Amino acid sequence: MPFPIDQKLVIAVSSSALFDLSESDRVFREQGSKAYRQYQESHLNEPLGKGVAFPFVRRFLSINARFPDERPVEVVLLSRNSAITGKRVFRSIDHHGLDITRAAFLEGKSPYAYIPAFNASLFLSANGSDVLDAIRFGFPAGKVLPSAVVDDEADAELRIAFDFDGVIADDASERIFKGGELEAFHRHEREKSHIPLDPGLLASLFRKLSSLQTLEDEAEEANPDYRRVLRTAIVTARNAPAHERVITTLEHWGVNANETFFLGGMTKERILTVLKPHMFFDDQLGHLESAGGGIPMVHIPFGIANESG
Repeated sequence: MPFPIDQKLVIAVSSSALFDLSESDRVFREQGSKAYRQYQESHLNEPLGKGVAFPFVRRFLSINARFPDERPVEVVLLSRNSAITGKRVFRSIDHHGLDITRAAFLEGKSPYAYIPAFNASLFLSANGSDVLDAIRFGFPAGKVLPSAVVDDEADAELRIAFDFDGVIADDASERIFKGGELEAFHRHEREKSHIPLDPGLLASLFRKLSSLQTLEDEAEEANPDYRRVLRTAIVTARNAPAHERVITTLEHWGVNANETFFLGGMTKERILTVLKPHMFFDDQLGHLESAGGGIPMVHIPFGIANESG
């Protein structure tokens, strides 16, 4: 029997993150809402192109095909569109073969308040104000940054990469680092190495991904030919001796990443261009850069890294 929605790993996504709405947005900005609605109606049967989050979402949904009895994941659409202008979005969903059936259309209002109603562990949007609104209320959300859309259909694996502080864990240690010298930060983290950090905004997402990996462990054990879908990575600027607190925290939560990189300030792009994640989450915009914009990236505007002044 499929999991009910309150037991699934649910990701909410906006239309602008899932599809390329650049032309539609231009019409809205230049001509207003009435022209926008007419534009969508006149292009109703013209499928929207893939957006930055599309390769991530498509692979995420493929997990259900591996576990058809449980169907442990779901994607819901949270949209500022009206249901009428949203018709084109759902026809595009059908065209691209995405198994998305639940949606909320708010006709110009921010949809962030409905994140917990859908049990979403993540809200992906290209609208920065919607993301900030969500985070102010403690909801897990990230702004999808513009990048090239690369969706190699021969590559079935889903690779998800996370920064650690301010993303998976809270920003308590990051505040120590910002407030003093590197040596003081290392001394503090060495002294606290046995104390796990508190969860960050995406801790629930990370834990639920770990549960999915347990399902894959069981499938691999039952069938040695099983090909895994999900691969997770932590890419952090920490290095020894501050690395141990990361491991302590993950052990305390009973989770782990497939790959962990302690870079000691090395440019994260050097790892990401090899890893080729379908999404990378970081709280610092300075780490969300790649040559040619070929890595899909999500900004988590949370904590000290995003405080002004």
